[in-house]
Amino acid sequence: MVRGPGHSPLPRPTRAEAEEAVRTLIRWAGDDPLREGLLGTPDRVVRSYEEFFAGYAVDPTEILKRTFEEIEGYDEMVVLRDIRVESYCEHHMVPIVGKAHVAYLPRRRVVGISKLARLVEAYGKRLQIQEKMTAQIANTIDEILQPEGVAVVIEASHQCMTTRGVHHTGVSMVTSRMLGAFRSDPSTRREFLTMIGNPASRGME
Repeated sequence: MVRGPGHSPLPRPTRAEAEEAVRTLIRWAGDDPLREGLLGTPDRVVRSYEEFFAGYAVDPTEILKRTFEEIEGYDEMVVLRDIRVESYCEHHMVPIVGKAHVAYLPRRRVVGISKLARLVEAYGKRLQIQEKMTAQIANTIDEILQPEGVAVVIEASHQCMTTRGVHHTGVSMVTSRMLGAFRSDPSTRREFLTMIGNPASRGME
């Protein structure tokens, strides 16, 4: 099920309906969906969408549920840098591509590092805006792990700006969300920014 206005459930279109929608868009673009080179395109597009938007089938909170408490008193920063982000602009449905840096200060438990990358992917593979995605990742880590602090920085380029509209290439957008010690302690925040290559030098600190 998908959610409509007011979050009321709407029936998900069938695969045949999705493929017909692609044929409609091909005709609207000015081409013939029945010509040889485009006959298989609706099927390929729908299969691609299953991968592009796989995040809707994942509960992000479940990803972090399995944690480890045998950490021998470790209470220093845990940082995972350069997590590839592939998302899609909810306004134009074109790619947002970049990288995420995620950190937390454990209180009592830690999570497998692959789970942090999976969390980024779960929120990325949806229709998104970068600001919301950044907050969702940080808030979920904070809610489930209950650490001393969480920091998330995402740096990405948006094809809605590079391939349409103003056509500005080489431009990246940087968003951050700092919670707990990363927000209240400048030295903790500075250490994190230094470890990820210091996006602060581009106006974040």
